[in-house]
Amino acid sequence: MPRATRLTTGGARTRKSIREAAVKLFYEQGYEATSLRGVAAAVDLQVGSLYNHINGKEDLLADIMISVMDELLDAVHDAVDAAGPSALDRYKAAVAAHIRYHAEHAQQVFIGNSELRSLSVDNKTKVLTKRAEYESLFLRLVKKVAAETGADVLDPKIQAYSVLAQGAHVSSWYRPSGPKPLDKLVDTYIQLAVRELGLPND
Repeated sequence: MPRATRLTTGGARTRKSIREAAVKLFYEQGYEATSLRGVAAAVDLQVGSLYNHINGKEDLLADIMISVMDELLDAVHDAVDAAGPSALDRYKAAVAAHIRYHAEHAQQVFIGNSELRSLSVDNKTKVLTKRAEYESLFLRLVKKVAAETGADVLDPKIQAYSVLAQGAHVSSWYRPSGPKPLDKLVDTYIQLAVRELGLPND
């Protein structure tokens, strides 16, 4: 393997480790209380060496929060594309992907929901733009279900926000060691989402 490739691979691996350490510390201590010295110690680096991989503490926070939205968008788009032409099936797939991601990435989601105030205007705008895109995706899905099934949706935007809020709620309490397996939890939330539309669960 060429030396440049080894360095690139090693750098990516180190940045991944730095990000994982930052997620843990931001989640446990909060962004403001976490120092770069603490992040560096968690990955056995000197503070100065961190700057070979990041631009600063806010760079880490923005990377985490933007990545959460990118991963959510990718997960839901992939699920919807694989669900087939039925609007209801596509909506169910989106709900499943949304709930599953929040259950499996609770720490990242918590940071995303609690640390927006810590971002600069530019980074905050990037995150909010992606959030708006994600909300619009669910709003379109709800409207398509209503159009295709005749479901009497009182307010499509509130219905979309309801599902989005359920994901955030799941991330606050779900634990893999808990009594309900994740697949069953996801299925329960799908049924709730369909019931909220006034449609029968098949």
